[in-house]
Amino acid sequence: MTKYLVSEENPDGLRLEAMLRVLRGEVLTRCTLITDDTRAEAQQVLANNIKVLELLSEAIQLAESSTHTLDKAFGPSHKGGLPRIGT
Repeated sequence: MTKYLVSEENPDGLRLEAMLRVLRGEVLTRCTLITDDTRAEAQQVLANNIKVLELLSEAIQLAESSTHTLDKAFGPSHKGGLPRIGT
């Protein structure tokens, strides 16, 4: 059973791409809080967070691609319905 993502058991969960967008937004907020901190440690954390933002953006694109593939092949998912693929 999934805790956060939408599933048969969790119809009120989020789609993967929506969850990743939430995470990306939170990381972006953290970045804005440390942008003006010139200490080396803060700059390293900022650089790391920027890389994380890039990876989250790539993951969002992949998740959207999967949703598009499923929608095209099997139609839209139905909240609380059976999974379109898998068991």
